[in-house]
Amino acid sequence: MKKATILLILVVSLVLFAGLKLKTDAVARYQVPGSSIIYIPSGKSLTYVTFGYNSLMADLVYLWAIQYFSDQTIWERFDYLDHIFSIIAELDPQYLDPYEIGALIAVYDAKDLDLAFTILDRGLEKNPTQWILPLQAGHFAQMLAKNYEAAQKYYKKTMEIEGAPDIAQRLYANAVFRISDYKTAWQNWLEIYETATDERVIKIASNHLYRTKAAMDFETLKSAIELYKNKYGRAPDDLRQLVSDGFITAVPKDLDGEDYLYNPETETITTRISPWKR
Repeated sequence: MKKATILLILVVSLVLFAGLKLKTDAVARYQVPGSSIIYIPSGKSLTYVTFGYNSLMADLVYLWAIQYFSDQTIWERFDYLDHIFSIIAELDPQYLDPYEIGALIAVYDAKDLDLAFTILDRGLEKNPTQWILPLQAGHFAQMLAKNYEAAQKYYKKTMEIEGAPDIAQRLYANAVFRISDYKTAWQNWLEIYETATDERVIKIASNHLYRTKAAMDFETLKSAIELYKNKYGRAPDDLRQLVSDGFITAVPKDLDGEDYLYNPETETITTRISPWKR
């Protein structure tokens, strides 16, 4: 009975591969180079004919993919990028390298940032304890897309995973500052400042706290200036006029206790020194 079952599996496997061969042979190689791999079934279907060696098959497809997507003579190769790396993910969901390398190929070779996010999101879905995947996605969102809203979401996911590096919180705090969520930025930089043991990190946090407080104070002062202008038709000559007229209770100072610089002609408010030169 056992021999008959094994024989049946072999026959089915041969039939499947024969059908696949006929299908790929019908595709002109000059039209779709590498078509024998491109038209393989989905990874889920392929698992039925690997006899339990899914990881080995994933390795083989991955090695082929590295060579295929590096071949600059195949102009349309990136059309199959998501398909090939999804097959690898189905064969071996815990195989991390293809998610990272696939995303890098998508970004720097295919110039398709959205596809990179798709590959990394797939990896995170299958490997929710691997912080490197959302961290890489956050880096792409912040540095390449300048999409700080997306970046802060990825960095937050990174922070929530056990074992994530401390830098994830710093990246998150910087990203939320960029989307003007100063309260959240302040809370995170303050936590970093109070818990860090590295003097360099403490200094970095202090500088960011200085910048964040200034941003919050500028919002308060600019709102008060607008109210003053609505009442008097002009900007105040001095920030202290905002206090005497009841628009604010006190003129805020920077984190070092110094006054902000105010130009009534341009209505601009600045700090006396750059946060990075304190």
